[in-house]
Amino acid sequence: MQKEILSFETIVGLQVKDESVYAEYRNAMKGLLEQYEGGFRYDFKIAETLKSETENPINRVFLIYFKTKEKKLSFFADPEYKKIREKYFVPSVESTTQIAEYDRYIN
Repeated sequence: MQKEILSFETIVGLQVKDESVYAEYRNAMKGLLEQYEGGFRYDFKIAETLKSETENPINRVFLIYFKTKEKKLSFFADPEYKKIREKYFVPSVESTTQIAEYDRYIN
């Protein structure tokens, strides 16, 4: 029996340097994210990192999901998303670390 893919998920660590502008980014991209069948399952502000395989500092960790990997790629390639990213994400985030990426299956 072949398992059905529920979603394509990515865990990301960020170093956010401007919380208010980053909040504007999240708000501005929410509708577009939903159009691409995406969303956030988890979102954490991190006070202390005990172990890391990157030199990038991390103060925010989240899990973003899409129905498929293709939807994720299309979302990040969308010209409207790129405008939002340039306006809000770029000035508010110092560094990005992709921690994991995987398909989530229905059992």
